[in-house]
Amino acid sequence: MTSVLVFDIETVPDVAGIRTLHGLAPELPDEEVAEYAFQLRRAAVGSDFLPHYLHRVVTISCVLRDASQFRVFSLSEPDSGEREIIQRFFDGIERYSPQIVSWNGGGFDLPVLHYRGLMHGVSAPRYWDQGEGDYRNSRDFKWNNYISRYHSRHLDLMDLLALYQPRANAPLDELAKLMGFPGKLGMDGSAVWGAWQQGKAAEIRDYCETDVVNTWLVYLGFQRMRGQIDTSAYEAELKVVRDALERIDAPHWHEFLAAWPQQAAAS
Repeated sequence: MTSVLVFDIETVPDVAGIRTLHGLAPELPDEEVAEYAFQLRRAAVGSDFLPHYLHRVVTISCVLRDASQFRVFSLSEPDSGEREIIQRFFDGIERYSPQIVSWNGGGFDLPVLHYRGLMHGVSAPRYWDQGEGDYRNSRDFKWNNYISRYHSRHLDLMDLLALYQPRANAPLDELAKLMGFPGKLGMDGSAVWGAWQQGKAAEIRDYCETDVVNTWLVYLGFQRMRGQIDTSAYEAELKVVRDALERIDAPHWHEFLAAWPQQAAAS
């Protein structure tokens, strides 16, 4: 079985970076610094969604599935700084060269990781390899790498299912629910900054983990649709997920499983 790594990131405004770019006083509260940036952005583009390079990564959550395991884990602050979080993510790619899967990773997660990794001096040669490196099987990366849009080492499910047409994009939450999965529980991306200000780093991590499991479940449906697994293998994989989550004694997984009836898990 090829190793598959599904990932999702959560971010907050880069308050320190905003201070630097706009010469804001250090005593100005973080909330006001962020609001200043939001107002500038709204005036410029009509939305307060900040440029990718001003998103500070506070967690990366992953599902790892290979021949021996299904595992959900997070690389998170405050246990680690932003540089360490990003470096650990790329170190995993360096070591295993997995298939990586995301929902809108090409439109958001990876560009953010590119910019923030560049600022922090992160090293990621395998990820950036396009066939010119000295790695094992490097020549294969000329034809299938993580960078080129229509290559498959990074599979952006949202982009592919929409056939690369932004107006056809679907929200992960709604698609997951329509497929019988839990979808988002208790939080969405718009609530992350407020939660971060309230010191709810653990809740942000938990939300990100449920998002990445939703992505994995949708990916399994996609694998069945394109004939990579049959219905019996699909149902077996759903059971692997449920069994793994049932072994984790954590409130967000209790809530996730309660929102995922057994009959939906086997549909």
